[in-house]
Amino acid sequence: MSTTAPSRPLGRLLTAMVTPFDVAGDLDLAAAVALATHLVDEQGNDGLVLNGTTGEAPTTSDVEKAELVAAVADAVGDRAVIVAGVGTFDTVHSMHLADQAAKAGAQALLVVAPYYSRPPQDGLLRHFRAVADATDLPVAIYDIPKRSGVAVETETMMALAQHERIVAVKDAKGDIAAAARVLAETGLAYYAGDDAMVLPMLSIGGAGVIGTSTHFSGAGTKALIEAYDRGDAAEALRLYRELLPIYTGIFRTQGVILVKAGLTLRGRSAGPVRLPMVEATEHELSHLRQDLADAGLG
Repeated sequence: MSTTAPSRPLGRLLTAMVTPFDVAGDLDLAAAVALATHLVDEQGNDGLVLNGTTGEAPTTSDVEKAELVAAVADAVGDRAVIVAGVGTFDTVHSMHLADQAAKAGAQALLVVAPYYSRPPQDGLLRHFRAVADATDLPVAIYDIPKRSGVAVETETMMALAQHERIVAVKDAKGDIAAAARVLAETGLAYYAGDDAMVLPMLSIGGAGVIGTSTHFSGAGTKALIEAYDRGDAAEALRLYRELLPIYTGIFRTQGVILVKAGLTLRGRSAGPVRLPMVEATEHELSHLRQDLADAGLG
């Protein structure tokens, strides 16, 4: 297995950014720009993922998605890789969103496995290739079977790696051995799609993390990755253990609910969530405060 530094086509620390709404529930571009700037300039992100699950993409229109990408790309696209989520369970619609995102200023695309319909592996292969063919942008595959209902099997991932524009994977499958095999046998870059998998992913040659708690833990996670990169495994482990309460605690309920609640607690409101998401309960807020405090972020 190669011992060279991992490929990082999207950067190493990315946050799956929430989509701010105003009190009326409409897209708040000014708040989005402010949050993106904070994440890049203060939390240390070198990439942002927009219009993902944490960005409530199932509830935003195509127009809103394009407006968000354009605004954030204009604000921080010279300092961070702007990755647009464009995956749906409709290949043609996903291709449209890919083209739209490219025109809006995205620098890369994130494409989730089609959900609900649970296509066979050949369908997955053809879907991802079709979306990758829709633009000239690099593509990351989002493998999250607990949400999509179907996993991208190892042999399918190997085949996808042969496409010149499919360059990365956001891995939320939880099969570290499968990820290690793909990393060993292809040029794909792997990003932990579950915050708590960041250090295990780095240990097998992964590129970094596309996080949710990194709205708050970004600076610490950047320090963790830097420690690991310079060979200081003990410091990386210390930071990992310190941040673990928020890495896991942010998912006590849907991540977007607690991220927006946490931003409000810190005076940086991203507004309400849209149904079917609901606001955090007092019980959940109490846990969130404790998780942040336990991670040294309170």
